[in-house]
This record gives sequence, C-alpha cells and structure tokens, in this order.
Amino acid sequence: MTDTSGAITVTKLEKRFGSFRAVKGIDFTVGRGEIYGFLGANGAGKSTTIKMLCGLLEPSGGTALVAGVDVAKDPEGVKRRIGYMCQKFSLYEDLTAAENVDFFGGIYGMAPDRLKARRDEVFALLELTERKNAFAGDLPRGFQQRLALACAIIHEPDIIFLDEPTAGVDPIQRRAFWDLIYSFSAAGTTIFVTTHFLDEAEFCHRISFIADGEIVAEDTPAGLKKLLSAWRLYEVQAADPASLLPAVRQLPAVKSAALFGDTLHVMADAAVPAEELFAGVAGITAVEQVTPTLEDVFLHIAGKKS
Repeated sequence: MTDTSGAITVTKLEKRFGSFRAVKGIDFTVGRGEIYGFLGANGAGKSTTIKMLCGLLEPSGGTALVAGVDVAKDPEGVKRRIGYMCQKFSLYEDLTAAENVDFFGGIYGMAPDRLKARRDEVFALLELTERKNAFAGDLPRGFQQRLALACAIIHEPDIIFLDEPTAGVDPIQRRAFWDLIYSFSAAGTTIFVTTHFLDEAEFCHRISFIADGEIVAEDTPAGLKKLLSAWRLYEVQAADPASLLPAVRQLPAVKSAALFGDTLHVMADAAVPAEELFAGVAGITAVEQVTPTLEDVFLHIAGKKS
C-alpha cells in the first residue's frame, strides 16, 4: 500500500508563454511509493508540467513540491533527488553500459566505491551484468531502455520520472519493465510515468488526464471507467468506418464516437436500444456492446465528439 503523504504536491501550478497559458493552475498530489500515470494528448500541457516538476522549467505561478523541495526556489535540489528517463534514447552510444552509468553516478557526486557497488547491484537487478562492456549504441532497444533506467536510478532517487519508458519495446520486454517498476514502488520509490499505451496505464495506482492545460479527471483505473457507467459503449463494424463517423456523431443519443482500430467505438444513451440508435445509418455491418477500456475513457474525456 502506498503512503498517502505527498512525494509530489502540486498547487495551482501554472505556466505561461507570453499570453498563452500552457498549464492552467493544476492541483494534484502523488503519494510515496505510488505509481502515478500522467496522460494527455500532444499539446495538452503534459511535457510542460513534467519539465516544471523536474526543475527544468520555471513555473509562472502556483507551487510544486517534489521530494519536499520547492521546484521554483531550488530546482537543483529537485534534480538531485529525482531520476529521469526520457522517451528518446539519450545516453552516450560510444561509451559502454558501465561507462554510461559511471558518468551519471559521477554527476551525482557518488563516491567511487559506492558507485561501483551500486552499479553492480543495479546491473544485476536489470539483467545488464553480461552486457556491461557492450557499447550502448550496440544494445538492443529493450536493453537500451534498461540502461537508461540504470542511469536514472543509480543515485537511489526518491522519485523516478519515466517519459514513455517502453516506447519501441516489444510486449515481453514491456511486461518485464513494468515488473521492475512495481518492484521500485514496493520498495517505496515514487513513480511518475507517462505512456501512450493505455493498456499499460492499467498498471498505475492512479491516473490523471490533462487536456488543454487542465486536469480533467483523476482516479484509479477502475474509478475512471465508472465515469462511463451511465452510458453504453458499442463497437460498430463497417467496411469504411471512417466515412460513417460524421453521421454517427450527429445521432441525438450519441455522447461521443471515435475510430478504434478498424471499428468505431460509440458512447450512447443507455435508454436507447442499439437497433433504434443506428437505424438510420447505412453501411454498418455489425454492432456489439462492449466493456469500456481506459482508451475509451480517454477519448471520451478528450472530447472527440465534434
């Protein structure tokens, strides 16, 4: 169970670029040991928020405490207490795995003896020991991500920020990576993670959605799905589902509709039977009521209905 006290406490946090408000006075708290998913479309304010929390971007207003440190007053203090792993592989490809970790350990001021012991410990945990002398640029993508994680946690930070940590990684490696995240959480480390894989968001203890610079929903995965409990979700099949989307969105009982793979997912008033709901739409080959996923919640919240 996670500690409910705040490892991250955000109050009325805001970022302005001239007259444009990229982040609009948001509030949230992340508990110690919690895996907190932070989701949003491109341009929603997600990256701007993360940069402020990591001490990389000065807030325009409000406060954010990360590991007890005010990000505006002491951004360098924040950086010493966190680990950060970005989506794009950004380590030194012409250095070995061990040399990369040693470099980052040195930046954090770790004593040589402690750094070596910690590196051996982290490499064993991440199954990198056999590859410690391999050049980072020669490692398979999954092991590059593990190496990036090793560099992020070498100094034993209180909080780890993971930005799209499994992008480009195969499903087996993704599952293994999340097993590692759970082990860190169980040991008391707070995980702040962004992902475009909404099936991965199911692994988070809590999730918040940011849209147009505002937190529009925050809850457990199960709690977020309950937001759709007053509606019915239908999966609609058609030869050309994209061509049907405008007409479906205009149906009076439809709350939202969006392309979902090669089908449409349609959120509609539960009081209207499916036969009546879609009676006037030509080209539909099948309709099935389905259970909402987090992706459906995200599309619903993001306002995909035009």
